[in-house]
Amino acid sequence: MSKGLLIGIDLGTTVLKVCAFDARTGALRGQAAQRPKIHAYPDGGREQNATSVARAFRKVVQDLRHQVGEAWRDVRGIGVAAQGGSSMIAGRATGRPLAPMVLWNDGRTHAYLARIAEQVPARYWRRHVLHDAPPHGLGRLLWLRETRPELFTEDNIHIGAGEYLFFTLTGVWRQDAGNAIQIGSYNAAKKRLDHDPFRWSGLPLSFVAPLRQGHETAPLSRRAGQSLGLPEGVPVAGPYIDQEAAYMATAGVSAHPLQCSLGTAWVGNFVLPDDTTGWSPRQLAIPSPTGPGRLVIMPLAAGNLTWDWALDTFLDADQHTALSRAAAVFAARLLPPEGLVAFPWFTQPNPFHSSAYGGGAFFGLSAQTTREELLRAVAAGMTYELARVFDEVKRSGAVDSAVLGGGASNGPNFRKLIAALLDPLPVLWQRHSDLAAARGSVFAFSKRAARSRTQRVALPKRALVEQIRHGFERYCATLKQVYPSSPGGDGFHFNATKRRR
Repeated sequence: MSKGLLIGIDLGTTVLKVCAFDARTGALRGQAAQRPKIHAYPDGGREQNATSVARAFRKVVQDLRHQVGEAWRDVRGIGVAAQGGSSMIAGRATGRPLAPMVLWNDGRTHAYLARIAEQVPARYWRRHVLHDAPPHGLGRLLWLRETRPELFTEDNIHIGAGEYLFFTLTGVWRQDAGNAIQIGSYNAAKKRLDHDPFRWSGLPLSFVAPLRQGHETAPLSRRAGQSLGLPEGVPVAGPYIDQEAAYMATAGVSAHPLQCSLGTAWVGNFVLPDDTTGWSPRQLAIPSPTGPGRLVIMPLAAGNLTWDWALDTFLDADQHTALSRAAAVFAARLLPPEGLVAFPWFTQPNPFHSSAYGGGAFFGLSAQTTREELLRAVAAGMTYELARVFDEVKRSGAVDSAVLGGGASNGPNFRKLIAALLDPLPVLWQRHSDLAAARGSVFAFSKRAARSRTQRVALPKRALVEQIRHGFERYCATLKQVYPSSPGGDGFHFNATKRRR
């Protein structure tokens, strides 16, 4: 890639980020961000207004253009990454959104999903999508068809956030495998779109966008170029699911990294050879974006929605103030007292009351329990859940490092806890960690520019490591007693004895 700029876009659930990178060195030349409003409803609904998202995108691009100045004329490529699994109906010819975008963490569709699960055995889903439950997007589609039946015509199309933004830039409909598998239109075993699993939505496969092939690009349209101040024809790569792009930002950091994205949802991403099989009820399996094999995307049943709740509830509603106070809390002591355990599954169905939402819990409260101790318990529980889900992956030799990115990785307390729990794996921290997906989205143009700069996380002192591991053992033991069937699901398990050496 010759000199110039590469623009990386990450349309996340809570933050839209647009970054400019030097095309040769990957140095960050500018960044701009905005938080599109999320509409949250008492029944678990989570929506965004796509028109507002488009308006926010134009604003952050304007801010970035102002930062880089004359260099803006040298933009050589644009990469698009976005949250996966969202659902919106748009006009096929125009791209005009016809309804709000229902987010991946919307809780209103669980009953519809349960209806499909009752009709179709788990072995069917394992054969087609490589996990044991119907994709959540099928429930959203059934809910949308029931609540907005007039939208389901041949003139319209079902899209996600990445498809919407990519069409806005290029006028081309295209979806990534990570989004397709979450709406049931992708056969993970055969690595292609497939009507068979999608038929449970009651819709034809033509109602979704064609699948992106490799790292193909499409030219920036004249209309989008005029809006952004760029020439028509600049190549646009994507769309990528944000976890796929975040993994591409670790390519070359080590041979076989476990990329841990500690964002709105905590997710672990790693590549396995096609002949090494494994299973988890929550995994997404898509083609590896960096070479042969498949990328396993493992969403955890915990994330920064849980952490934001804890900061707001126990410290301060103002996030800046809460983070400052949290630093003092963890500087005084990292771990909660013996016997206090937090299960961080705030976005899961209640395991005891099907009509209620939320599977999170505290165990071991007393009249002496303080807010600070509850905060420490939530932070510890989130990292314990990560270690539980990836315990077999760590032990198998399938990965050779863990690379932390996303907002929570900026917290020294989280880095210390994870380094102790994943030892002996080296744990690395991505500098500009919250920009990993934006950086990885330019992988098609320059692998060097896409690669994150990292630094090693120092392992805590031995005594503290032992305390952290003891806390993890207590977490797992308490989990077995309180939740025989965890709302967080099983961790990743290998089906074959083959391991990467």
